[in-house]
This record gives sequence, C-alpha cells and structure tokens, in this order.
Amino acid sequence: MVEAAPDEERFSSFLRQRQAAGASAVRQPPKFAGHFAGIMLRGDLLDGSDPDFDGHGPAAEVGLVPQEALERLLGARAAELGVDLRRGVTLTGFDAGDDGVHVHTSHGSLRTGWLVGCDGGRSTVRRLAGFPFPGTDPEITGRQALVEMTGTEGLGAGWNWTETGTYVHGPMPGRILTVEFDGPPADREAPVTAEELEESLRKVSGVPGVTIHKVRSATRFTDHARQVPDYRSGRVLLAGDAAHVHSPFGGQGLNLGIGDAMNLGWKLAATVRGRAPEGLLDTYTAERHPLGAWVLEWSRAQVALMRPESHARALRGVIAELTGTVTTTTFFAKKISGVAQRYDLPSDHPLTGRSAPDLELSDGTRLADHLHDGNGLLLDLADDAEVRERAAGYSDRVRVRTAACPERPGLAGLLVRPDGCTAWAADSGTPDTRDDLDAALRSWFGTPDRVAA
Repeated sequence: MVEAAPDEERFSSFLRQRQAAGASAVRQPPKFAGHFAGIMLRGDLLDGSDPDFDGHGPAAEVGLVPQEALERLLGARAAELGVDLRRGVTLTGFDAGDDGVHVHTSHGSLRTGWLVGCDGGRSTVRRLAGFPFPGTDPEITGRQALVEMTGTEGLGAGWNWTETGTYVHGPMPGRILTVEFDGPPADREAPVTAEELEESLRKVSGVPGVTIHKVRSATRFTDHARQVPDYRSGRVLLAGDAAHVHSPFGGQGLNLGIGDAMNLGWKLAATVRGRAPEGLLDTYTAERHPLGAWVLEWSRAQVALMRPESHARALRGVIAELTGTVTTTTFFAKKISGVAQRYDLPSDHPLTGRSAPDLELSDGTRLADHLHDGNGLLLDLADDAEVRERAAGYSDRVRVRTAACPERPGLAGLLVRPDGCTAWAADSGTPDTRDDLDAALRSWFGTPDRVAA
C-alpha cells in the first residue's frame, strides 16, 4: 500500500484540473467501494457489521496501487528470496514427460520438473500443451490509455454512457477508456496509435474538439471469455490469464491471477519437495476453477449491462437504483473484494475455507505476521497442549503459535494454509474437533514425522 498516496494525489489533481477547466458537476466522490459495469459503489453505504467484512485488519482499507508498482514489489521480493528471474527470454517449445519437462527457449534449453504457464491470454504454453479453451467470442472493442490531450472540457468525468458506446475520463490525468459495441478489432496486434484513440474517443463521447497529442501507454481489449476445463495436464499447469480470459470490467483479473498463484505455489512446492499428500495438486483446479468461472460470468453480465440499447439502459437504471441501498452495495462489494469467497472444505465452521481473519493477538502481533515464511500456521488461542501436540510432527511445515485473541475470545484455534486459507477452526465450548484437526493436517501437509500420543 506504500504506492497508494501518489495515485490518490494524482486523482485529486485530476479533479482540480477539471474544476479549473470549468467542467460542470465536478465534486469529490464518496468513499470508493468498487464498481459494477461502471456503476459506482459508495463506501458510505457498506454494512460494516456484515460478518464477511470482519477481521481483515489493515488489508480492509482501499488504496490505489498501479499494476507496475505491484510488479516491482513482487520482483523485489523474488530477488530477495534468490529467485533466478530471466527477463527477455521467449519460450519456443517444450517436451513434457512423466518425469519432467524439457523447456526450449530463445536462450537455450533447460530441464525442469514442472512447467507453469503464466504467460497471458494468448499463452504459448496453453497452445503447445493442447489445453482446450472453450468460451464465448468477442463482441466489443475496448481501448485504454494514458495520454496527453486538449479540448477535454466537454468530456464528462468518470464513466459515461452514450448512444455510441461507453467512455471513461479519469480518475488520473490523461487516463481514458473507450468501448465500442460493433465487434472485435480487425487487428488485435497492431500498435494503438494516437489517431485511433482520438477517433474512438470522439465517436463515443460526441466531443469533436478533443485532440490527443501523445500516447504514454495504451492497450486494446475485447470481451472474449474463455477458461480451460482443467488447470493441469500432467506436469504442465496454467495460472492467471493463461487459464482464463475475460474483459477487464470490474477489475477482477489481477486478483484472480494472484489467487491462482497463491493457491498453486505452496502446493507445487510441497510436491517438488516430496512432502505433498496424495492428490494435493488436483485440489488446485478443484478450488480455483469455480472462482474463475464466476468471474467470467460476472464480466459477461457487465458487458450486457453497458450496451448502448434501450433494454440495457433500462436494466442499468434498475441496478443503479438498487446500488443506492445498503443491502445491494454490500452484496456487490463482498463479491468484488472476494471476502465472500469460500473453498468447499469439509467443515461447518464459518471460517473454514475462507481467507483467515487477520487477528490481532495478545502479544502485539497479527496473524499475517506469522505467514511470511511460506509455512502453515496452527494458532492455539486457548493454550491447549493437546492441540499443539497434534501438530508436533509437522514442525518443518507448520508453525505453532500460542497466544490469546481478545477480539475473538470464543475462538479456540485456527489451522491456516500457506495461502492464507483457513483449513480448520474450532470454538471454545463446542464438541471436541481435534480429530478434525488431525484430518486437516494430513490432508494439506501430508504424513507427520511422528504421530501424536
């Protein structure tokens, strides 16, 4: 979140520029809580008492972090861990067998145990491995860019719907987005020029005087929505856009890809080290595919709502009215943020299968402070020696921490996977669930080095 402040300042600068240019109806918006098809959600309408919003700690705050900044942070962390990052290397082919993969690149060949394709929507790994990629064909052409332009006084700020499409102006100076609903682009690979952007913005906005002088960055996108049925084929796996593609509306793609990586990373590491229980890698598709399928449907619904035709406009009016209520805003915000997501794990406890709450502990630490080493975490909140003994055989895979949690006095313990998912939870005063803890430990962390007495 360290990068949020500069972008919030650029957002404020955009509003000041709009006011100085004499634009009408420019005001500081309410607290942002996301959007659905460009219909903004007001943070002041969120129901903070909803249990799904409970326990997220500092991560509950909304900030603006550019993707480039996130990439720098992740790259720095990888370097800190000694990861060999080879940039500018192109994968040209591979031969996958039962015992490993020969990978061929523009800089030579190498042998590896596993190959994970995280190479985007036009994934070479997916194509060469022969993964099927069913879904729906594109119907729109979208363009998003950071530009230098003049003649913007007639442009509305934020999201705007017209008779010829949709456009966005802001929230940063020079940021534009246009959507035309007359089919996909003729050449997806062609560079996005200032002339193309200017023509599209004039067409969709109806502002003939807007002129683009310089393009800082630009991209072209469509709404094709596709997903591989299985994220694994032998020793080849897919993650992120290589496994699923959709329009960027709602901003779900980056979170979805990071979620794939978090889910797969620790499972693949356990497999490589020979400590994975039977079928652990198969749970990757089982857990992530349903979430990917939901995002595709969420994306399709937004495109349908944005169409420049009478039925979509009528429905958009209904949704806009509903988002003026606490119930609907809370529903949408829970979906967009992911706090309502749950993996289907065998337990009735409300925390199991969900992202673990970032509990504040009596020793001054938070739960997240104990997950930095990539191991699991057994949090003993009731000072229960038998609970700790159950995890004694997993000392190289599961960290055990005993502390009280004043904010959740009824919670007796949590087992948290390396990806932050709660694998087991127990409350004080309820039937003994230690056998369930044993089952969860074996399911996710394999055979213990020794069995508890």
